[in-house]
Amino acid sequence: MGADGSQRDTPRIDQNAAIAAPHTGSLSRRMMLIAAGWISVLLLGGGWALDRTLANLVEDNFDAQLGYLLNTMIVVSEIGPDDEVFFNRPIGEPRFLEPGSGLYWQISAEGREGFGSYSLETKPSQSLWDRTLQLGPPHNDDDPHFYDSFQFADEPIRIVERTVILPDSDTKWTFAVASAREELDFQISRVRSILVYSFAILGLGLFLMAMLQSYYGLRPLRRVKEAIQTIRTTGSNRVTDPLPLEVQPLVEELNALLAHSQKQAEEARTHAGNLAHALKTPLTVINNAATAKAADLPDTVIREATTMRRHVDHHLARARAVGRRAVGHAQTQVWESAEAVRRAVERLYPGCRFDLDGNRSARVAIERQDLDEILGNLIENAAKYGGGSVFVTVDAEPERAQCVIWVEDDGTGIPEDSRAEIFDRGARLDTGKPGTGLGLAIVRDVAEIYGGGVELDESEDLGGLLVKLILPRAG
Repeated sequence: MGADGSQRDTPRIDQNAAIAAPHTGSLSRRMMLIAAGWISVLLLGGGWALDRTLANLVEDNFDAQLGYLLNTMIVVSEIGPDDEVFFNRPIGEPRFLEPGSGLYWQISAEGREGFGSYSLETKPSQSLWDRTLQLGPPHNDDDPHFYDSFQFADEPIRIVERTVILPDSDTKWTFAVASAREELDFQISRVRSILVYSFAILGLGLFLMAMLQSYYGLRPLRRVKEAIQTIRTTGSNRVTDPLPLEVQPLVEELNALLAHSQKQAEEARTHAGNLAHALKTPLTVINNAATAKAADLPDTVIREATTMRRHVDHHLARARAVGRRAVGHAQTQVWESAEAVRRAVERLYPGCRFDLDGNRSARVAIERQDLDEILGNLIENAAKYGGGSVFVTVDAEPERAQCVIWVEDDGTGIPEDSRAEIFDRGARLDTGKPGTGLGLAIVRDVAEIYGGGVELDESEDLGGLLVKLILPRAG
């Protein structure tokens, strides 16, 4: 309802749109488009090459037949008494005798004034009737020459000619055989039609195979989707269906993510339960004291509130560490963190002497904020409970697979039989000094969250407590 009393529309949120993830298109469509493109390119290129090859073979075979007839003419040709050419025996091709049959021969003498004009004898076959073959340009060799001619209307012809000198004659004679291209063109056209139909069927078959391959090849991804849907609806925490080898790494990472999420959920429930249990007793004490109107109610409230704050700080530190660990593999330079903590503690304890040594380039797989917090607890405890000297060594044991940070002081140390108890929540070395007693407990919990740990020993150089902070090295 607006200020003027009018009804305002409330925007509605589409839940399906809210959970829909962005995508870059369909893998199946992309694979089929790529397959169709390559199939088209290969078929067109291969079809063109095969068409040229077969057409040339048909034409070469056609030319070979014309060359055979031409050689037969030359073999049976002789020079007569009047210096004319005659055949000593029939050629054996009846189409040379039929006018307009489509197969012709012609013999021309040397001395052409132009293409088709001769100063000497031109002898045609009967199939030419009253026509004359117009031959190509003169040539000086005796090799056969093949070419196409369109001198006859509606009848393209293929001509082969050769210039020779017959025995008992000094004249160069040009023998020519011509044939209509109708049969040749028909054969080439038939070959091309067969190629077109064959390649069309082949292309369709290949495209259908590509579709089938795309559908069958991407089927495991659909099975992964179904498995995830089953996990969401049934509460399962693993994908157990057998899948192809290529999809297995994805399934393993998914199972690892599910296990990690389940572990985080369990840790969150544990933290919540532990915190609720820890706060239950102080709240009960305060409630009982308030109900009974006890005379020491203010002191009771302060004491129990301090206890509750201690528990809240402890569990918040663990929760922050778990949350930051889940973000990814962090990398932090130890020297920078130790320097920053040293400068901060120096302002709190100006009379304390701090020494920092070791590997300046050492890096650990932990968030900078968590490293600052645990180093701050250790160095501040060393300054608070020590005798005035604190020595920090970065990467003190370089031969170990993990990075070890030593924090030493010159205090009274901790007896060996009491070192395990000091990690209990609320345990304090000196109750006369302020603190919550959670420093070492927080350090241990945060270090263990990142796969590390904490060890206590005696300092050989300073004589006090030696705390060994063990953290995984950054990869």
